[in-house]
Order: sequence, then structure tokens, then C-alpha cells
Amino acid sequence: MHGMSPTPAPSMIDVAGLASQLRMSVFRLSRKLRRLADPGITQTQLAALSTIERHGPLTAGDLAAHEQIQKPTCTGVIAALLEEGLIERTPDPLDGRVAWLQISPGGRRVPQQVRKRHTAYLARRMSRLEPDELQIIERATRILERLTEES
Repeated sequence: MHGMSPTPAPSMIDVAGLASQLRMSVFRLSRKLRRLADPGITQTQLAALSTIERHGPLTAGDLAAHEQIQKPTCTGVIAALLEEGLIERTPDPLDGRVAWLQISPGGRRVPQQVRKRHTAYLARRMSRLEPDELQIIERATRILERLTEES
């Protein structure tokens, strides 16, 4: 394996140390990917827009719960997304107190473009790796998906 030392016995692995290294690596990668996002939209707005894209239509309360943000913060995010024409608000026909948020056609392009830039960046970086390193990343990705599954 390219640049890899022999795998230590499981009992010899410093799990806390490995967790710390993983956390820092994920943080650095996330920071690099954030720099590739659309400069006209904040990370909070992009996250909310992506949530509306995936789970919409949503109410403001649903969006706040999904994003784990306070309702006043969510109100500001919604206002900015509406102002940019990235989402649409539709009154509920049965309950006038409720409004449904859905992504607009123009809004749909933003997360798609960001994902495309992120994927291209990672693909360029990964193309420099050896085949055995790519296999390790493939295995690690499946493991990371298991770690991030909600319990």
C-alpha cells in the first residue's frame, strides 16, 4: 500500500487520537469546500436551501428544526432566500397562518452548482492518488457513512 504502515492490532489503536485526527481532517476538507461555494450566499443559507430542495415543501418551523437553528435566525435566512428569488412561499389553502417554502427553479441551480464544484475539486485531488489509496477511500467512505447515520 502506498505510503501506509502495517495495520496495528485493534487493541493498539488510540481511538481518541484517531478520532481527533479524523475530526481535524474533516474540518479542513469542509473549510476548503466551503471556499468553493457561491460567494453570494452564506453557508447557513446554502444549508437551508439544500434542505428545502431535499425535504420541501416545508414550513418555517420544519426548516428551523431540520437545520437546528432558532426560529428568528430561520426567519432571516428565509427572508434572504426569498429576496434572492431562490425559494418561493405559498400560503396553505386550509390554514392561512401556515406558509409552505419550496425551492424555485433558479434556487435549484445553486446547490447543484455548488455540489458540482465540490465534486470536481475532490475528483481532481483524488486523481493524483494511487489505486490502492482510492480503494482505501472507497472503504473509508462506506465506514464514514455508517458513522454519520442517525441513531
